[in-house]
Amino acid sequence: MQQTATYGADILPPGIRSRFVDGVNGLNMHILEAGFETPDRPCLLLLHGFPELAYSWRKIMVPLAQAGYHVVAPDQRGYGRTTGWDGDYDGDLTSYRFLNLVHDAYGLIDALGYGQVAAVIGHDFGSPVAADCALIRGDVFQRVVLMSAPFGGPPALSGPAGPDIHGSLAALDRPRKHYQHYYCTRPANDHMTNCPQGVHAFLRAYYHHKSADWPGNEPFPLASWTAGELAKMPTYYIMEYAQTMAETVAAEMPTAQQIAACDWLTEAEMAVYAAEYGRTGFQGGLNWYRSRTSPALNADLALFAGRTIDVPSCFIAGSSDWGIHQSPGALEKMSTTACTDMRAVHLLDGAGHWVQQEQPDAVVECLLAFLQ
Repeated sequence: MQQTATYGADILPPGIRSRFVDGVNGLNMHILEAGFETPDRPCLLLLHGFPELAYSWRKIMVPLAQAGYHVVAPDQRGYGRTTGWDGDYDGDLTSYRFLNLVHDAYGLIDALGYGQVAAVIGHDFGSPVAADCALIRGDVFQRVVLMSAPFGGPPALSGPAGPDIHGSLAALDRPRKHYQHYYCTRPANDHMTNCPQGVHAFLRAYYHHKSADWPGNEPFPLASWTAGELAKMPTYYIMEYAQTMAETVAAEMPTAQQIAACDWLTEAEMAVYAAEYGRTGFQGGLNWYRSRTSPALNADLALFAGRTIDVPSCFIAGSSDWGIHQSPGALEKMSTTACTDMRAVHLLDGAGHWVQQEQPDAVVECLLAFLQ
């Protein structure tokens, strides 16, 4: 169920407001913004990932605004309080094509009256959208910051089919499955939305499992895109074959003491995520995975095969984030060939996957050094 109420002051840090921008590529887009009081500021566009919201940027928006920027973070298509998207498993999946997600981003800044932005900054699944923005319209998106998910380049125009990685994972002595493959299945949304532990506890365990708080997150580069190598990753990436994601993370649920000590994601903050996903479900976000893994829906991106990101670029991730290695070789390709003007690669201590929430001060420092 979608709604059109803005966040109240009880939810947002001082200096951030919630409002709607209608007519954005068919969406009534919910945005958070800071630095809006002063006109004619350079704009920063912040794109969240899964299972996140515009709210995921709350810790860095005001410091960036204090540095002189108009900081804008939307609930992207399929998420939160933005409306106009198809949340049905059997609905219009073509609207989740990544070229259309770039259209969403461009449409938003146009609706806000900008011809260009100082930088587009994307985290997790927002990272490939930000990368595609810079790849396709570098004249509009003048700088790009990728967070947690490195960009190895656009898909090839053509080529031989890759190995059956899903069959190979299932055939391991300890049968496994790739989380993205699972997220594309019909039952995945119900498994999370109606999980036995409830959405709040599910998200708490999911965020904990992928953070620096979970001691098993000691990532290292993988040699190849093979079942044996991928199976070295934690179960939130390479799942037990018979388990749901709710069951996977439940085994790593933090204790009450750990939850109370988690100052980067308090229970009140967690309740914001739980309320939003409890209302909308997860299918909108899961449709991004279905689009991204569909050759037919990625065909238009192949038109940019061989093209590089030529605007100034920066990469930021947590040193405890397995996401930087989940696509073997992507980090190296990003640094050497996919981005021709890569200014910095930061791997921040004390952060896992949720880097801008786990270490916001360090992220702001990296961003301002890059921007200024």
